[in-house]
Amino acid sequence: MDDLRTTLATFSPDDRKDFARFIQRQRRKQKGRMDSRLYELLLHQKEYSTEELLERLYPEEPNATAYYALRKRLMRHLTDFLLLRQRQQDPTAASSVRGLLTMAQYLFEVGVPRLAWSTLRKAEKLAGSHEQYELLNTVYNHQIAQAGSKHADELEDIIRKRHLNKKYADEEERANIADSLIRQRLRAARVKGRAGESFDAILQEVLREYDLQEAFARRPSLLFRLMSIARSAMLVRRDFLSFAPFVMRCYHIMEKRHGFQPAHRDAQMGLLYMIAHALYRTRRFRESVEYLERLRELMDGGARGRPMGLVPKYTFLLAANYAFLRRNAESIKLMEEVLRTPLAPREQLTARLGLGFHYFAEGQYHKTNQVLQAIGRSDHWCEQEMGVEWVVNRNMGEMLVQLEMGNPDLALNRLRAIERLMRERFGPDGGPYATVLVYLSLVREIIDDPAAARRPGFAERVTNVPAFAPLEQEDLQAVSFYCWLRARSMGRPYYEVLLEIANAPDLATIS
Repeated sequence: MDDLRTTLATFSPDDRKDFARFIQRQRRKQKGRMDSRLYELLLHQKEYSTEELLERLYPEEPNATAYYALRKRLMRHLTDFLLLRQRQQDPTAASSVRGLLTMAQYLFEVGVPRLAWSTLRKAEKLAGSHEQYELLNTVYNHQIAQAGSKHADELEDIIRKRHLNKKYADEEERANIADSLIRQRLRAARVKGRAGESFDAILQEVLREYDLQEAFARRPSLLFRLMSIARSAMLVRRDFLSFAPFVMRCYHIMEKRHGFQPAHRDAQMGLLYMIAHALYRTRRFRESVEYLERLRELMDGGARGRPMGLVPKYTFLLAANYAFLRRNAESIKLMEEVLRTPLAPREQLTARLGLGFHYFAEGQYHKTNQVLQAIGRSDHWCEQEMGVEWVVNRNMGEMLVQLEMGNPDLALNRLRAIERLMRERFGPDGGPYATVLVYLSLVREIIDDPAAARRPGFAERVTNVPAFAPLEQEDLQAVSFYCWLRARSMGRPYYEVLLEIANAPDLATIS
């Protein structure tokens, strides 16, 4: 995989045109042509190998040395272009403060101290108003170094402000470290699936080590970090019933007492997404969509436009909510559109599995099969990227769609593969995935004899399938598999049963 090509592919059509013009402005005519030629080849629909690129760039005599120098030059163009675009699109970005610092340093060197100090004060004001504490620390250090100038501020005032700022910067750094550590350990827990759920001790250990147990969210950015840490624990424990009101209360208290300034836009968007996701997981689908609408307004209204990393997550969650609000056709449209945009590997996997679910709900089994096959990755690769539970969900989906398409032999092969994975990984009884083995035994009966699902007693056995967790806490993908079996035993459409159970988790109400 060519990382430079992958990066360039993330550009929108307008960005591609702007970057092409930027390249031409940076170099002499001949070099500019070569830079542009490599850029065009990297954006080609076909991914060329290094040998093919050498042939096209240097048809008379392939020149590897010149080619790698050309790649380095294109990478420098890309770096300069992104820096320039960031400053143009977001005047509050850290690059603006760095630019002022560079200007001040130059003015001190060439002997213009009054203007240099004026520039440092601008940098201080900009960094302070946008809570860029690390850069603000650099500004104060520059001011202390130049305190001997007659144009300087009082040294005692600078030191006092520097010490206060250092406290905020250290607190945020500790929160960042704790957040990263917990996310790393969460990824390890996901690889182990539900066998790796003992997470509270890890959480408390990290918070204690970084002195964050009693941290008070005085600032939106820190509130977001702390909520991110709490959410990591909730993801493992599936305790969204507790987390949803907690994060909503914290968000609205912050909104009422302090408000969200432009500098807090990223933190505010992150919090809105957390709320919408927690509401989805607690089956409050309409409320989740309302918060997603607030998030979309914020994404569309910012000077920087929509942050690329949040757009796919927003789309996936909106589509998931629509599916449970009888708007599944809109879900399909959203997922098809997002798959036509550049996505990171994890996002690709999430999008394809999600689209497969939406097709399946509509009874479009051939399309479901096509989108699942298009994943094109081995179970081992997917497990390292997404965790064992994602792999189980993928295989279960492939099993059910083959059964619906009238391919019982293929469905049985997939069923055996899932059983083998469960027993090899978690022991003969499936360990934390024992429920999967019980579920598969019932599916096997249907594969062997499709009429088995309608025989007396089968529906009761389906109702008594042991749960991973209380139904209101269970992942909706797991619930959807249960609903397929439930629908078969009742002789009703799968999607209708799914909507009823998702919106009324008391199974006694489903008939």
